[in-house]
Amino acid sequence: MFSYSDVLLKLIIGFIFITLLIKFSGKGSLAPTSPLDQVQNYVLGGIIGGILYNQAISIAQYVVVLSIWALLMLTTRYLKIHNHIVGKFIDGEPMTVIYNGKLLVKNCLQDNLSAKEIDFKLRSAGVLDITTVKRAILEQNGSITILGKYDEDVRFPVIIDGNIDMDVLSVMNKDEEWLQEELGKQGIENVKDVYMARYRHDKWEIAIY
Repeated sequence: MFSYSDVLLKLIIGFIFITLLIKFSGKGSLAPTSPLDQVQNYVLGGIIGGILYNQAISIAQYVVVLSIWALLMLTTRYLKIHNHIVGKFIDGEPMTVIYNGKLLVKNCLQDNLSAKEIDFKLRSAGVLDITTVKRAILEQNGSITILGKYDEDVRFPVIIDGNIDMDVLSVMNKDEEWLQEELGKQGIENVKDVYMARYRHDKWEIAIY
């Protein structure tokens, strides 16, 4: 028998779980920047919506299902942040699709990006001539970031989540040995200690764990 009180209770519980999950997983999940964020939101909405009017599923079962999903997401997010291999497997990595004015077809195909799609993304970003692009990066959420040939500074992090972005170093015409020397000057011995590092206007912007 349909019960409004049962639906109301499930709505309240669902609201509490969504609020707690956002609190513990970070507000970034509200504006998805990775596949994991989108999956989290889609499945959580599906669980709540699918169970809401199903009288055969008790409140206790509903709470258990929500708890399992929340635990799975929080554990996966933790591993993604603290383990580069897991993070790369789940979210992938930004992919360079244009380098020094040349379209990298192999990289586009690796990300299952058709010529029509890459052309649309470039036009949407205001790029009409790829020879003017120093580097174009396809981000994890499908957006594209452009670095023009005449931009004075590289806007991308050299180090992110304790990992060196070799493509950025290449764009800067620097190598790993130079980076290690620079980090040493900043009193940093291990790259893994760096949360994020940028090198702009000949100055370092470094955040450590």
